[in-house]
Amino acid sequence: MSKHNEINLSPFTGFSKLTFKERLSKLKFFAGLSADELEALAGDAKGLTIHHAEHLIENVIGVFSLPLGVATHFKIDGRDVLIPMAVEETSIIAAVSGAAKWVRKNGGFKTKSLGNLIIGQVQFPSLQNTAMFRKKIEENTDDLIAKANAVIPNLVLRGGGVVGIQVREISRPDGKTMGVLHILCNPCNAMGANLINQVCEAMKIPLEKLTGEKIGLCILSNLVDTKLCEATCEIEDITPELGKAIEQATMFANLDPYRCATHNKGVMNGIDPILIATGNDWRAVEAGIHAYIAMNGKYHSITDWKYTDGKLKGVLTAPLAVGTVGGVTQIHPTAKACIKILGVEHADELARICAATGLAQNLAALKALCTVGIVEGHMKLHAANLALAAGAIKHEIHIVQEKLKKEKRITLTRAKELLLQIRQESSQAVSV
Repeated sequence: MSKHNEINLSPFTGFSKLTFKERLSKLKFFAGLSADELEALAGDAKGLTIHHAEHLIENVIGVFSLPLGVATHFKIDGRDVLIPMAVEETSIIAAVSGAAKWVRKNGGFKTKSLGNLIIGQVQFPSLQNTAMFRKKIEENTDDLIAKANAVIPNLVLRGGGVVGIQVREISRPDGKTMGVLHILCNPCNAMGANLINQVCEAMKIPLEKLTGEKIGLCILSNLVDTKLCEATCEIEDITPELGKAIEQATMFANLDPYRCATHNKGVMNGIDPILIATGNDWRAVEAGIHAYIAMNGKYHSITDWKYTDGKLKGVLTAPLAVGTVGGVTQIHPTAKACIKILGVEHADELARICAATGLAQNLAALKALCTVGIVEGHMKLHAANLALAAGAIKHEIHIVQEKLKKEKRITLTRAKELLLQIRQESSQAVSV
């Protein structure tokens, strides 16, 4: 093996071929997991219990499990990263791991944070005096920031807190002007929703007194364009045909919202499972990303792929407000174990891993679509799901799966027909 290949060899080569127990053993060594953390991952009593659930939501009737796997072969900013993903959809983990392996051979992913501020909004539905409103806010900004930070003293002690206030004016359909204040806050390693909501609500009385204007809503924004992450990669070992095809597939997404919705869903196939596994608010991130890519009035791709000078270059830039402390991340035993597997302490590290994984998932999907098509990869793996849904038991699943793949009729109806045939043939063989 060449020195170059040795450097790029993933420590998790062959991981998919291990048994469940062997995977946990390797994971324990890699992430330094305790026995309790391994039990939490394995779905035993150390995981989410009814006791936990009763304190998380209302009207609890049980807990709902999702398969939890790990994406392998990722090299992000020079570090080997094993990525836990909680997801029910077939082929996502296999596909993103394959893409990560390809990118790894070409130097891995590079990421960076482009801002660390979340946004709280204070709405003034109809301003009586727009100029005076702006003047009062701008003249008293320092005092307002001090009042805001008085609400979150512990965050300030950790190096975070409110750092700025922006004034926005929005024209209403009736010709009047709506005023909006953006309260900009560094949440440190928290997602920060509860913190910024408390700040906004606490500022209502002081702001009304200062401006003489009536306040409407006080609430965070999930469109955090002040907290962007960027992930990039370059691939050299690619044919011009495939490189240009992936570039044109991105162009398709940018020109057609019907295609773009599916294109971006594929990106979120990489991001959402990490957020779920780590106890983060995946709905907030989804909303923020889709709003961000429609800000210019046209919905477009969250990724950009260009084939130039013999290289395929990819970039993803997205708002990613996530946390490694607070909320479910500190309550859910499995979420805590997943954060430990990632080897992250800071929220921006987690966000950058999410960005790289989203870019990898997009690459995997576009490569498949531009070559073998969606059926070859996704639907063939889906055949095992259909075998299970048809009622196949352990030794029958593989037989049904292989027959479905061979026939290329990957439907539940056909899976049931094949299972019936298999059992009839087995019964006849026993009777003979």
